[in-house]
Amino acid sequence: MAVPALMVQGTGSDVGKSLLVAGLARGFTRRGLAVRPFKPQNMSNNAAVTEDGGEIGRAQALQARACRVPASVHMNPVLLKPQSATGAQVIVQGKLAGNAGARDYADWKPRLLPRVLDSFARVGAGADLVLVEGAGSPAEINLRAHDIANMGFAEAADLPVILVADIERGGAIASLVGTHQLLSAPERARLAGYVINKFRGDVALFEPALPMIRAHTGLECLGIVPWFADARRLPAEDSLALEHAPAPRRAAGAIKIAVPRLPRIANFDDLDPLAAEPDVVLDLVEPGRALPADADLVLLPGSKATRADLATLVEAGWDIDLRAHRRRGRPVFGICGGLQMLGRRIADPHGIEGEPGVSEGLGLLDIETAMDGAKTLSVAAGREATGGAPVRGYEMHVGCTSGPDTARPVLELDGARGRRPDGARSADGLVAGCYLHGLFAGDAFRAWFLGRLRDGRASSAGFEAGIEATLDALADHVAAALDLDRLLAIARARP
Repeated sequence: MAVPALMVQGTGSDVGKSLLVAGLARGFTRRGLAVRPFKPQNMSNNAAVTEDGGEIGRAQALQARACRVPASVHMNPVLLKPQSATGAQVIVQGKLAGNAGARDYADWKPRLLPRVLDSFARVGAGADLVLVEGAGSPAEINLRAHDIANMGFAEAADLPVILVADIERGGAIASLVGTHQLLSAPERARLAGYVINKFRGDVALFEPALPMIRAHTGLECLGIVPWFADARRLPAEDSLALEHAPAPRRAAGAIKIAVPRLPRIANFDDLDPLAAEPDVVLDLVEPGRALPADADLVLLPGSKATRADLATLVEAGWDIDLRAHRRRGRPVFGICGGLQMLGRRIADPHGIEGEPGVSEGLGLLDIETAMDGAKTLSVAAGREATGGAPVRGYEMHVGCTSGPDTARPVLELDGARGRRPDGARSADGLVAGCYLHGLFAGDAFRAWFLGRLRDGRASSAGFEAGIEATLDALADHVAAALDLDRLLAIARARP
């Protein structure tokens, strides 16, 4: 008998599928079920490194956490990491398989489906329930040929499907009815119902719409999920979330951290623990606006296309702002691609991250980077090199960085042959950076790091505990709006 499974598809992108799956995952897990998340194909530069040494979308890592199991590369067997407007890296079962243009990728999909089905079988082995998340919308009929992300996968794996519509953005009825009309008859037969998501106000006001939707689609409403305000406390998958970030407001005495909003920003959930601090203001600066002169720190985030983002940074004039910031005696910190940008030179002779070539760096650190060799993917732990605060995170980068300033590392990471250095620091200590993502999630390191900016005041936020509490609150929120027994019955009815 096939493992019980249910696929959650959306009438569009950013309708809240990932969050709903995370809430359902924690809810069913708390009932004692062995639950596993699965997303056949994802597109995101906000990735996570798994314990088995690969990378998957950040949303699936969060969903695995909601299930209280380690994340696996098989939970997201195909990950597309955009490098330009028309091309992306293709990660298959956790490893780089190559680069593909938007048109070329269509030829990949028939070859990828067997790998996706293999991963689905591995994830389902021993599970009581698999929650499958679609990508974008199944109604994009121009992309339907050889689809592996939505109905194409649902048909291949023989899954029931529920549709999710986002009422926050408006047009929920039209999106449901339109999606239903654009599906083929066999695809419509897979639909077990729909969910209205992100509802604000009195749910009773929407009830007259239910028979109208039923008249056009024949589908039943499985629930109306109210707006979940604490969603902002969970790691976001899409950089679109950064565009919805509230404008910064600086309270008296708060630390201001300026972050250039780079076009190919990656692993931006590095910023979440800082944004969660009650007396930290995170200012995401768009091109066209100068880096604020009153910033206490400028933080350069990771990038999926480091040299291209460096060019954007210079074009925006932020290189001038950074040098002025340092002359004022204020610190600069870079993570991964941000570290590479701070050096004298970045060479990418093989075009691993775009066009082959060499770029002059910002010159704030006496280091240089060569984009060569295999991609580093590993979970790592260690300590801060001067204060000894413990750190834990993951490495996900291409390139080897060397130079005099690496003699002053930021971190010492544990390895099979003892501790190894990570990062670099300028002689005056004002400019520094490292490769380790996720280090700010550690309360001890974050307290030490911010303490250098806030006159030794201790950090008051427990970030990881906050994630767990929010997942539990999300599970309660979803369970109050949806009939979990009914959803489980739909999943178990799978032949």
